[in-house]
Amino acid sequence: MRISTAFSIPFRFVGMLSIAIFSPMAAQAQTSSQSVGESERVERVNSGTVGIVGGSLSGTFIRFAAELATVLDDGDNLRVLPIVSNGATNNVTDLLYLKGVDLAITHTDVFEEFKVRRNVSNINKRLNYVSQMYVSETHLYVRPEINSIQDLDGKTVGLHVKGAGQTTTGPIVFERNGVSPNFVFVNNKIGLEKMKTGEFAAIFHNGGKPNPLFRDLEPAEPGFKFISIPYSEKFADYYVPSQLTHDDYPKLIKEGEIIESLGIPVVLAVYNWPEGTPRHRKVSNFIEYYFDRFDRLRQPPFHPKWKGINLGASVPGWTRFPPAQRKLDQMSTESRVGSSVPANNSAAQELARALGIETADEQKLFTEFMKWRQQQDGQ
Repeated sequence: MRISTAFSIPFRFVGMLSIAIFSPMAAQAQTSSQSVGESERVERVNSGTVGIVGGSLSGTFIRFAAELATVLDDGDNLRVLPIVSNGATNNVTDLLYLKGVDLAITHTDVFEEFKVRRNVSNINKRLNYVSQMYVSETHLYVRPEINSIQDLDGKTVGLHVKGAGQTTTGPIVFERNGVSPNFVFVNNKIGLEKMKTGEFAAIFHNGGKPNPLFRDLEPAEPGFKFISIPYSEKFADYYVPSQLTHDDYPKLIKEGEIIESLGIPVVLAVYNWPEGTPRHRKVSNFIEYYFDRFDRLRQPPFHPKWKGINLGASVPGWTRFPPAQRKLDQMSTESRVGSSVPANNSAAQELARALGIETADEQKLFTEFMKWRQQQDGQ
């Protein structure tokens, strides 16, 4: 498989959506400039702040990170700082090595990259997950002369910037289909322009549908289109079957047409900090807020994919972070302990669905518990 690099644009947006990373000298200067008596304030602010690395400004990851900040922020008790990044693969690198990063939104298939290609030791023990999130879809957008993924053998395919999720997913998908394109790493917005000139035959893109890159895109000329990536058992380790339809992209897909796609489960990942350490305490505090306020994320105006997230879903090949598992167990146990009091609570029903409580009987028991717990809290 031939890989070349046109250019990539690594960046760290410093501002409302990012963390400033200071050198030791800068940190010392910052400390020395603090007014007398501010050390307690500095400690309080930092002890309640967690950094969550998302993705590019045009992607879905950063929106989810920003919405987590909107719902979970609670002054000095908890502050969530979303960080703009190149995407899923770089997010894992940041989680492993970058100071100030406590959580990361990434794809399940990044383990393939770090275990097999980068040979990172004990990656599955060093990284855990808090919960599965939504499912991200693959998008293979091609020129008129391309009609199947096999037609891209030997052709030039844009794979976005290095470190993005598709730089991991793309090679896996093409290799398992027996296809060897010439990959070029360049922002896919630029890749779309290169398709018009014929320099690129296609671009490969990951993202929750409808993805901003394609949502309002006008076809460059007749014949530019999405093509299917059929699901088979060869993808059962990391992926699930999905599809793109006219409802997702009315300008690019005809009514009634179905484009087969691979769904990539997205996970909220965390470094497996030892019990009792400050970083462990900070992330544990985040988890308490995340589970307790999760039902708010399922309401408008937040991304509709929050509604499809099951907090109780397991992620194949990954281990749940122990504090998250304990919180999940606690909520599941409490839902049964308090099931003797009748109630009708829509918020409870939403949370029950998030926990994977789907049957009518389970929904009834969980709703009864939520009403009972509210009564206990009011006493």
